[in-house]
Amino acid sequence: MGGTYKPLDRHGPEAPLVDLADLAGWIVHEDDDLIVVDKPGWIVCHPSKNGPLSSLVGACREFTGLEKLHLISRLDRETTGIVILAKRPAIARQLQKAMEERRVDKLYLAILRGELRDNLSVDVPLGRDNRSLVHIKQRGRPEGGGKSAMTLFEPIAAANDYTLARVKILTGRKHQIRAHALHVGHMVAGDKIYGPDECLYLDFIEDGWTSRHDELLEIKRQALHAWKITIHCPERDFAYCAPMPKDMQQLCVEKLGGVPDF
Repeated sequence: MGGTYKPLDRHGPEAPLVDLADLAGWIVHEDDDLIVVDKPGWIVCHPSKNGPLSSLVGACREFTGLEKLHLISRLDRETTGIVILAKRPAIARQLQKAMEERRVDKLYLAILRGELRDNLSVDVPLGRDNRSLVHIKQRGRPEGGGKSAMTLFEPIAAANDYTLARVKILTGRKHQIRAHALHVGHMVAGDKIYGPDECLYLDFIEDGWTSRHDELLEIKRQALHAWKITIHCPERDFAYCAPMPKDMQQLCVEKLGGVPDF
């Protein structure tokens, strides 16, 4: 299963409830140890006050009938792609230890503003952007005061002032790809916080999607997708992949003239 799910088209400030019939189509892999999901945009990972179907974890509990699941990897609400949940504490500890020891390869796909022609390695600490009205916003802090963060951007195709890039993160910091992209002048397309005007995020939280968002943003969410993840453990590697979602494919067609091979 996976790769053919019905995309969500709900862009309001409140996260939508998960339909368990839809969730079945998001599952990339399931066995006695794990459930691996190709998360659509707009779904939050962590449980919320709005009941079990208001988050991916809660919905997966309902779907599996398990009282507890362990979130191994997670994504921002608008970011699509691979999320791993463990069904048993023992496998959760094994995978979490591998993540802590950085025995993991994470590859994302991102559509960036600007034409990136060569690989770009960004080794800049990240920390809270105290100058921003958005309290969750991070910024590059080369002067110090942040946590170490390394991101490698590899262009796949570039045209018309846009780039489809393969992105590898060597650390796991909050908003790492988006903050590093902004730091080097190649913001992620559709990004409300790290894009052309952070007030787009504040306005979205207050009023939802508006004509100003249509004017300034290429897509209704940040064009970022968790494409592949491999966790290296002593007895086996856990490797999963999720195809590029349709909204990013359409943006590639509009800006790059087609969906490149990658």
